[in-house]
Amino acid sequence: MVFSSVLFLFYFLPGFLLLYYAVPTRFKNAVTLVASILFYAWGGLNFLALFLGSVVVNFGLIRFMDAAEERWKKRIFLIMSIVINVLMLFYFKYANFFLDNASAIRSYFGGPPLTWEKVVLPIGISFFTFEKLTYTIDVYRGVNRPLKSFWDFLLYIMLFPKMIAGPIVRFHEIAGQLTDRAAFETIDLKLAGAFRFGLGLAKKVLIANVLGEQADLIFQMPPGSLSAPLAWLGALAYTFQIYFDFSGYSDMAIGIGRLIGFQFPENFNNPYIARSITEFWQRWHITLGRWMRDYLYIPLGGNRVKPSRLYVNLWTVFILSGFWHGAAWNFIAWGAFHGLFLILDRLFLLRIYQRIGVFSIVPTFLTTVVGWVLFRAETLAGGLRYLQAMLGANAAGPLPHFTREFWFTLGLAGLVAFGAAAPRIERRELGLLAAGHFSRRSAVALVAITAVLLALSLSYIVGSSFNPFIYFRF
Repeated sequence: MVFSSVLFLFYFLPGFLLLYYAVPTRFKNAVTLVASILFYAWGGLNFLALFLGSVVVNFGLIRFMDAAEERWKKRIFLIMSIVINVLMLFYFKYANFFLDNASAIRSYFGGPPLTWEKVVLPIGISFFTFEKLTYTIDVYRGVNRPLKSFWDFLLYIMLFPKMIAGPIVRFHEIAGQLTDRAAFETIDLKLAGAFRFGLGLAKKVLIANVLGEQADLIFQMPPGSLSAPLAWLGALAYTFQIYFDFSGYSDMAIGIGRLIGFQFPENFNNPYIARSITEFWQRWHITLGRWMRDYLYIPLGGNRVKPSRLYVNLWTVFILSGFWHGAAWNFIAWGAFHGLFLILDRLFLLRIYQRIGVFSIVPTFLTTVVGWVLFRAETLAGGLRYLQAMLGANAAGPLPHFTREFWFTLGLAGLVAFGAAAPRIERRELGLLAAGHFSRRSAVALVAITAVLLALSLSYIVGSSFNPFIYFRF
């Protein structure tokens, strides 16, 4: 079930919120858990039993790990939990990839191709696998105590606002809110949550969807028919589409969380004004970047190793990051591409960018645009052909006709992304809340803005059939 669908917006979310606010406090977690199970079952009923079973096994292993007195016993339960989660992720997300490549190699040497029944990917498996791993590792490290209630643990893993597209929430960030959210269930925070949801929905359907429809048409054109200007236009459209789509989903998740008393971490901080790829990854998908840093990069040695090893660690982490995003060579290439520029930053690029100051935004943005082509392409070969078209490999030709809506939306996307309008709105919202409540004037203004954003977004959704879900491969 997609946040921007008619079913979610007109039926599921209003019904859930009405029931949630109507029941006594002691039943709110139960209502949220049942809603989360229904939400997941709608798109993944065939996997629900397996998913619930994996949560039961994880909960038991973590309890055994916590109860064990000897360190080596704790480590055994830790390893068992990690192996089970990684094997599930590997099977469902990567089995097809490895079998496809094994079949291709076999065919290359004259053997018959392999045949097998394709493995179906459960929605959101990458996100909830990372959260299960986070919980297990943090309990082992002593960062937090394990939950005594299985139902609270299940709610943490299955909490529907963050389940399919993040943000990746660490247990300690909402541990207290799972059992007591009274301090966060104020009228002002609910108002802020409604505004944040409306803002995210508008970013998704009024900007990302409009740009995505045209980006899809351009990326699906025969490679030889792409002139350089058209290829660049498609790449720019997708660059803004994925930002407003992904950050819009994060905004909606954060907004729904606030409506029910959860404070999820921020996931984006205007990444396209970054002055280096290093800074870009401090602003883009922040919760994933922190996860990769704390659970991969630092265990590999972090910054405490000699430079050559550090560069290998960086590249390894980002190749794995690319592979996490999708089981295909173009995602691996995208991760390697960003890893390369992180290494170049450390070698010399940061010094150059510091000298040119704000102008370093331009080469950084162009680097991300090139990277997104690899990310968007269906195959690595297709991505490379598209990049060739961007370099002028094909004959120049006139641009096809695009609607005024597309050009207006592309310009608006650029103004928001580079003018930091949305972050300023968010900082304004947080500033108003710093005193503990909104003034009457601010509250009325926020309600009016939210109503307009929701009205425009709902009108678009009802009148359009184009509503992609980018994260089905995650």
